[in-house]
Amino acid sequence: MRVATWNVNSVRARLDRLLAFLARHGPDAVCLQETKVTDADFPREPLEAAGWKAVTHGQKTYNGVAILSREEPADVERGMGGSDGDPEARLISATVKGVRVVSAYVPNGKAVGSDKWDTKLRWLSRLQVWAASRLDASRPSVLCGDFNIAPEDRDAKNPGRWRDSVLCHPDARAAFESLKGLGLVDALRKVRPDDEVFTWWDYRELGFPKNDGLRIDHLLVTPPLAARLVSVTVDRDERKGKLPSDHAPVIAEFSHPGA
Repeated sequence: MRVATWNVNSVRARLDRLLAFLARHGPDAVCLQETKVTDADFPREPLEAAGWKAVTHGQKTYNGVAILSREEPADVERGMGGSDGDPEARLISATVKGVRVVSAYVPNGKAVGSDKWDTKLRWLSRLQVWAASRLDASRPSVLCGDFNIAPEDRDAKNPGRWRDSVLCHPDARAAFESLKGLGLVDALRKVRPDDEVFTWWDYRELGFPKNDGLRIDHLLVTPPLAARLVSVTVDRDERKGKLPSDHAPVIAEFSHPGA
């Protein structure tokens, strides 16, 4: 089984790339973030023509998350429950092939000390509570997406420059560790503990050519899925060429149960 996560930075702008990516990798489930489109305007027809089902939680211009699968995703939940009070479309979950799959787009935070920074920390706190109640550590589940957090200094090419930013601040990193404390495993670090791996590069100042990146897109998996983990790769080719997203897709491969 393959599960991918990708902040596409506008699904309509990146549709051709997305279709090519799906054909090339053949994942079983794909979590998208920053789709930037309402549910009514999500490009379902070309995806369905290519054999993909989509469940979405979108809004106009900003945010938006989705899960794609070859089969119809089941037990779909949008947001963090009826009382979460979140006006932004940042979380969707569904079951695919017996695995609970969650696509999350964590707020960026803009600047430490700002209202948006406080919003980011509150959102992460709510995610912690939601995950504790929804993701059973004894069942196969994956919480993935753009976390807007580089968990350690090795997850940034130039950690000193980012250390006090919203992406590397100790409070954001502590929230990431708290999620792992629920029994979730950082899939990439399980199989590639020492590798230099980045998933986002700024459009400005030749970020990608210089490989001046950060690892802020993650797959956190429960122990039953971690036990089946075979590999985690980043498709850097999707950050190249014409009109790329500033993020590259991350793909995790898992063996079949009992293999």
